[in-house]
Amino acid sequence: MSVAALLQDAVFLLLVFILVKPVGIYLKRVFAREHTLLDRLLCPVERAIYRTTRIHPEHEMNAKQYTVAFILFSLVGTLVLYVLLRVQSFLPWFDPAHMTTPMTPDLAINTSISFTTTTTWQAYGGETTMSYLSQLFGLAAQNFLAGAAGLAVGIAFIRGFARQGTTALGNFWADLVRALLWVLLPIALIGSLVLIWQGVPMNFNPYTHATTLQGSVQIIAQGPVAALEFIKNLGTNGGGFFNVNGAHPYENPTPLTNFIEMLAIVILPAALTYTFGLMVGNTRQGWVLFWVMMVLFVGGLAFCSWAELRGNPGLTHALAITGGNMEGKEVRFGIGGSALTAVTTSNGATGSTNSMHDSYTPLGGSVPVMNMLLGEMIFGGLGTGIYSIIMVALVGLFLTGLMIGRTPEYLGKKIEPSEMKLLAIYTLMGPLAVVTFTALAVVTQAGLAGLTTNGGPHGLTEILNAYASSMANNGQTFAGLSANSPFYNITTAITMLLGRFGLAIPALLLAGRFAKQKSRPNTPGKLRTDSLLFATVVIATAVIVVGLTYFAVLALGPIVEQLRMG
Repeated sequence: MSVAALLQDAVFLLLVFILVKPVGIYLKRVFAREHTLLDRLLCPVERAIYRTTRIHPEHEMNAKQYTVAFILFSLVGTLVLYVLLRVQSFLPWFDPAHMTTPMTPDLAINTSISFTTTTTWQAYGGETTMSYLSQLFGLAAQNFLAGAAGLAVGIAFIRGFARQGTTALGNFWADLVRALLWVLLPIALIGSLVLIWQGVPMNFNPYTHATTLQGSVQIIAQGPVAALEFIKNLGTNGGGFFNVNGAHPYENPTPLTNFIEMLAIVILPAALTYTFGLMVGNTRQGWVLFWVMMVLFVGGLAFCSWAELRGNPGLTHALAITGGNMEGKEVRFGIGGSALTAVTTSNGATGSTNSMHDSYTPLGGSVPVMNMLLGEMIFGGLGTGIYSIIMVALVGLFLTGLMIGRTPEYLGKKIEPSEMKLLAIYTLMGPLAVVTFTALAVVTQAGLAGLTTNGGPHGLTEILNAYASSMANNGQTFAGLSANSPFYNITTAITMLLGRFGLAIPALLLAGRFAKQKSRPNTPGKLRTDSLLFATVVIATAVIVVGLTYFAVLALGPIVEQLRMG
């Protein structure tokens, strides 16, 4: 790897580490309703919203009430977006000459679920399917709303561990408003202005028809790109304004914009680890979770970079091609910037990409797939990342408790049979959806029809990636899979719903059970959860559980493909 690429990775990781504490403190102050610099400007707006909607922020909800509010909010958002997409041809800013992909009912419901679950799985090309109005008031709006809802759930989950002897986890509507006003809107505004400065367009101009040097006509799409671009990363959504997403020069024109957009993905989920430590009264607990994330992140980044720099051995030896695997990558980012983005976005539940993962080497492409199979525990989505890693930690505590014959505890809260049942549901939800639908796709004509470019092991990897991406609410795709069909639109939509609500519901219910418990004092016989040993347990649990669950399908996909390539 070049010195520039190594320096880029080092600066990126250093900035993440530096920003975790101040951003984590800010998030804690926002949701604890403590003083911030934005209060004078935003508190009157917040009160006006409460008066208009008749929300009483002081009325807190228990776990079931919080869950119902979260589900109802997402359901309404899905229905509104579905209607907007179905009638977009009758609304302003719809250009029938260039909107060539029909918005069928199955594509509309898939897209609606995709954006309201922060998955932003896209079975369409944005510039040939979505009007400016749909992009701005439909998709970009959901990037804010769905991201804020996820952050609210993450904060409620943390409260379950921070509180004792209560059933209250907060007020969903108040948390949602605070997440929007104090977190997403101001950061997205600043970030969007930076992107405009770097050349990302923000206009409502008609598509430009340009004549090339060869004399042919090229259609250059325009639009309010900057309004969508930054929030899609900040809200861990990832849906691109254009079909090629972050590889398009309008979405991601320079290495600096690429770097900024990757920071936007990671900072809030990473900072929630420190927020967790503050809220439970022990910042060491938060730092342990952060360093577990960081170790796994660096390991994936190193392996993916090595695989892509190594390239295809057959081409290297037979044709003397050197410099690594540049197929499907932008020259302005190179292998270093492409690998950093692939690892960041696959860990951060953000499907934004600046290269085609379908063109990666089998081992390099398997890293984003593995990151998604780990279930958002490495930084993860906005709010979902913090409960994902803690759920893995609780499974590890349960296993270590079995080894020593003691009831496992986390922060003085016991993990008893009722809590373990919720953990089991959470742990089995991913494999149930991913493996089942992958198997269904490879044995049915409707599923195999999507493999229009590749078959064999690589085709299996494309299908596995689709369902892993949907379950992780990530949205990344191997471009060789043609997914705009009733089969894939329906099955990926079901998987996205399971990834959002099938995991959030048991997490919230578990938080509610922990909130009722009284914290027990630590004793020498208990495993310390702020130690290196516990961090090792969490990493080992994640790797072993994912390995035991998915090794068979990984062996038939990227591993076999790598052996055949060698």
